[in-house]
Amino acid sequence: MFVAWNPADGPDGPGSIAALQKLIGERLVTYREEYVAYYKSLATPESPALRDSNPSVVVIPGLGVFGFAKDKREARITTEFFVNAIHVMAGANALEGSGAASGPLPQARRPEQAAQFGSFHNYVALPRSEAFRIEYWALEEAKLQRMPAEREFSRQIAVIVGGGSGIGREVAMQLAARGAHIVVADQNVAGAEETWSNARTKASDEMGMAVALDLTSRESMAQALRATVLQFGGADIVINTAAIYPTPDPRGSLEAVWGKTLQINVTSNHVLATEAGTILRSQGLPASIVLTSSANSVVPKSGSEPYDVSKAAINHLIRELAIGLGPLVRVNGIAPATVVAGSAMFPRDRVISSLQKYSIAFSEDESTEALRAKLADFYALRTITRRPILPVDCANAICWLAGDQSAKTTGHVIPVDGGLPEAFLR
Repeated sequence: MFVAWNPADGPDGPGSIAALQKLIGERLVTYREEYVAYYKSLATPESPALRDSNPSVVVIPGLGVFGFAKDKREARITTEFFVNAIHVMAGANALEGSGAASGPLPQARRPEQAAQFGSFHNYVALPRSEAFRIEYWALEEAKLQRMPAEREFSRQIAVIVGGGSGIGREVAMQLAARGAHIVVADQNVAGAEETWSNARTKASDEMGMAVALDLTSRESMAQALRATVLQFGGADIVINTAAIYPTPDPRGSLEAVWGKTLQINVTSNHVLATEAGTILRSQGLPASIVLTSSANSVVPKSGSEPYDVSKAAINHLIRELAIGLGPLVRVNGIAPATVVAGSAMFPRDRVISSLQKYSIAFSEDESTEALRAKLADFYALRTITRRPILPVDCANAICWLAGDQSAKTTGHVIPVDGGLPEAFLR
């Protein structure tokens, strides 16, 4: 599809971005109509059925060539074919002699077929009927029919904030295995890169990347989202599993602890949803945002007030965002009980402090994960199922909320707490 746009026509006139957006929309309508007409004019009763009438390559002067397919790799290959075709045309013209060709084009088997060929200088194009026979070749159709079905999150681009560890890392692994393009975003860039390094074994090198994201900075969030759009063409899913559990310094300011906790655990989610919402709504496609609350949001405790209150605010923020971003953008959340395994919020010193608090026996030479497992088993005794909450349990719920199986669910928070009676809805 060629879009006849010229940025030199002026930023306030036909060369503006608004004019380009309008032109793309209009051109898409005519392109689809033209493609259907092309199919109908050349198809025979034996031809395979009409395929997708959307363009796979879009050319916009002043911007470039854009490829579209079910994933980044296929889009790249499609675009490379197109660029190589241009090189063939350029090469043919470079070989053009000084004299004009006389008589029928030699590419035609018989002279009467010559009129079906098109030419530009020294380049000769196949007849449309022949191009159609190649495109809708029966053997090609048979190959396409034998292709495996697309995976659940095929064609989806997911940004996972907090993907460098814990629940976020498990979400990234699951989405990659289920066909999504993933952007692993974390303040800990090394952790994000490690997650993507592991996830790419379940996808391909072109279906993801790691980026830095600081939840205290709107610009950092905007940059991460812009990088996603530039790399993959848009975004469909935004997930945030990152938060802080403050451990106040007795010598510090209580107000500072509350301020930082609310900024990172609440305000940053609103800013993230605002920045993402601008992109998601402009696409005009169904999209999903999933945030992370906590069982603490409804279970009062002593000593964790800033964290608990921040998570209670997340519950209502989810409902507010669901109303504000609907109907195309769904906003949901999960409320896990304490997830200790692999959690950045449970460094070794905090785990040891908790084990001592609850008089749980341990040895200093045990690994951090072994200590975390002991603490998780203790917390599990408070629940009905008596089973510790693992990152995979939370990831399962997040992926369900992110996908089409929950297409009619928004403004909802799913408990993942093993059955915590204190957190039952009242």
